[in-house]
Amino acid sequence: MSDDLAYATATELAARIRRRDLSPVEVIDAVIARIEARNPSLNALVFTAFDEAREQAREAERAVTSGAALGPLHGVPTAIKDLFDFKPGWPATFGGIRALKNFSVPAHCTYAERMEAAGAVLVGKTNSPVMGFRGTCDNYLFGPSRNPFDTTKNTGGSSGGSAAAVADGLLPLAEGTDGGGSIRIPASWCGLYGYKASFGRVPYTGRPNAFGSINPFLFEGALTRTVDDAALALDVLAGYDDRDPFALDDPASFAGATRRSIRGWRIAYSPDFGIHPVDRRVTAAVERAVRAFEDAGATVEQVDLAFDHDQRELSDLWCRLIMPLNIEGLEGLTAQGIDLLGDHRDDFPPEYLRWIDEGYRLSALDVLRDQRMRTHVYDRIQQVLRSHELLVTPTLAALPVDNAEDGNTVGPRTIEGVDVDPLIGWCLTYVVNFTGHPAASVPAGDVDGLPVGMQLVGRRYGDADVLAASAVYERLRPWQDAYARCAGRPLT
Repeated sequence: MSDDLAYATATELAARIRRRDLSPVEVIDAVIARIEARNPSLNALVFTAFDEAREQAREAERAVTSGAALGPLHGVPTAIKDLFDFKPGWPATFGGIRALKNFSVPAHCTYAERMEAAGAVLVGKTNSPVMGFRGTCDNYLFGPSRNPFDTTKNTGGSSGGSAAAVADGLLPLAEGTDGGGSIRIPASWCGLYGYKASFGRVPYTGRPNAFGSINPFLFEGALTRTVDDAALALDVLAGYDDRDPFALDDPASFAGATRRSIRGWRIAYSPDFGIHPVDRRVTAAVERAVRAFEDAGATVEQVDLAFDHDQRELSDLWCRLIMPLNIEGLEGLTAQGIDLLGDHRDDFPPEYLRWIDEGYRLSALDVLRDQRMRTHVYDRIQQVLRSHELLVTPTLAALPVDNAEDGNTVGPRTIEGVDVDPLIGWCLTYVVNFTGHPAASVPAGDVDGLPVGMQLVGRRYGDADVLAASAVYERLRPWQDAYARCAGRPLT
């Protein structure tokens, strides 16, 4: 598979397949060959289903030649994440838990279900940290995913395997899920576009708890190399589903949003949300990037969100909020005869076990107090967005970290001399999971060859605004040439 085809967009591949310039079988064979050649140096995909993918591609080719109706992603390869993301018969290790190496869930996640309905071909599952509970990608079963810009560095998490695969040209798009930044974090460190839709835009169909997506808000989406591909993926994934009590009944399409102007917009810029220490090199890169919006005719104004809580209080809040859902999942496995905390406690990193123990101690009053803190964050962001179309921040406070050798890579513990939580405290993403606003990470340049991301936060249900601003930025500050560094890396 030539680098030109490897870095073809999902939009381009789908169009060429529809025109019969490419066959789905040719595409999937080329993708498989590239994965076999390059994935060993990345550890991006941890499960592959190549025989199944080839059969799907043959069926897709028969549909093309027979003149059947074709979906918007007909014949386009993609992958799902090895976390809370399922396809019947495929392993589900929940982020590399050793005891679940051969476990499977007889269900489809929304991404798998809707991507296949749109004609996409699933080729496997991508690496993720245990239970998705950190902003890096590593685990005791599979080890770390490696950043294609520098394979000694981590990809970010939790959708780290997906990010590595897309940045390295193994796939045009791959699934990301986002409960604290897990689409935007690896997008930032791997130089990709990562889009998290408004809460309710993409339905959550997880069972047995249909209300499990709200504490904090959880999302399914895609990691892509272009804004157009993200808009196409959103059109495929979005839409009402009566299994989700919060699903929006809104038939909007977002592909057209990428051609809108942002002239006359007021854009708020916060270099740190008022609370985060940020690596000064990251700050400099984002401050240069945000000026692109002025070139597009918008006004950029620095704002102070004036949160009442410091960054350590809010990162701890995120950890507490997500614990009940984790505990519910572990208890559900125990009911099936898999006592992970009893029989397989060593499968979990110590940082995760500490928070699980904290979660079991939470009282009803603790939970209500935490929701009051969350409400305060929501109110402050809403106050800014009442008078601005967008709020812009760095995506992350730090550059990619070195991969550990023990399966337990974490983020930085200090930034600019300030202590932060190494799990998620260096991420400026999780506060938006408190609130449910749409948000994206766009490539903002690099520092010493390592990518830096800029986060765009839109008004509630303002997905079209975020996509429009992202596309304007992409036209003014294109980032596609950066992937040549990935394509040319040594395969060691």
